[in-house]
Amino acid sequence: MAADGAHVPTRVKAKRNEKRGTGRWQEAKGFRIYLLGQDRIVHLASWHQIQNEEQFGKDLAVVASRIPQHQVRIGLLGDGAEWLWKHMTSCFPKGRQILDYYHCAEHIHKVAKVQYGENSQQALEWVESTVCRLFFAEVNSVVGGLRRMKPKDSEAGEEIRKLIGYLNHNHDRIHYQGDRIGGYPIGSGGIESANKFICHTRLKRSGAWWVKETGNEMLRIRCAVYNGTYDKVFVRYKNANLPHD
Repeated sequence: MAADGAHVPTRVKAKRNEKRGTGRWQEAKGFRIYLLGQDRIVHLASWHQIQNEEQFGKDLAVVASRIPQHQVRIGLLGDGAEWLWKHMTSCFPKGRQILDYYHCAEHIHKVAKVQYGENSQQALEWVESTVCRLFFAEVNSVVGGLRRMKPKDSEAGEEIRKLIGYLNHNHDRIHYQGDRIGGYPIGSGGIESANKFICHTRLKRSGAWWVKETGNEMLRIRCAVYNGTYDKVFVRYKNANLPHD
């Protein structure tokens, strides 16, 4: 199970003869649940809505209640955002928490860039050794090395400080070798793909700015298509709008 946010362009609802007004970007919070086999991925459900994290948690809880959690091993994938871990662990309390490997690596590369220079040999060597140690769950070793590192300048010092906090906060979610052995994914490509094909492809078009309610209606349709439930949803919609005697 993976969760993430996708930013989409929104605007305030206006009457037909009024100016549209200034638009703003809002986060469509979403999750994707899938089964991972040895040679294929079986999609179960995707859900995205422009909403706050409280409503996200309620939506996730509905789906979680329909999954026989005692019959499957559950992996929870996400970046460092606290809101998604709060609700994923609440809905799947026995899930194995996995910090997205590639998101973690981005933080490593950022420190290397400001400390040693972009694409320098020293930066490449430091990134490779640091990522390798994190792969084997040697988080304390990496944090210790960062604490001993002499910052190049104030910018490097700030990035080193932030990386130490990031690794300490996600300490128990970094165990990539064990994840590989156990057959768990270590990258959140599943939810990133859902962000692209459900949200971005349709909502982030040139000149498109969505009223929140309309955008969410479109997202619900997109999710139904990808979840394979569109026909059932449409039949239910037609029946609900038929004239009653």
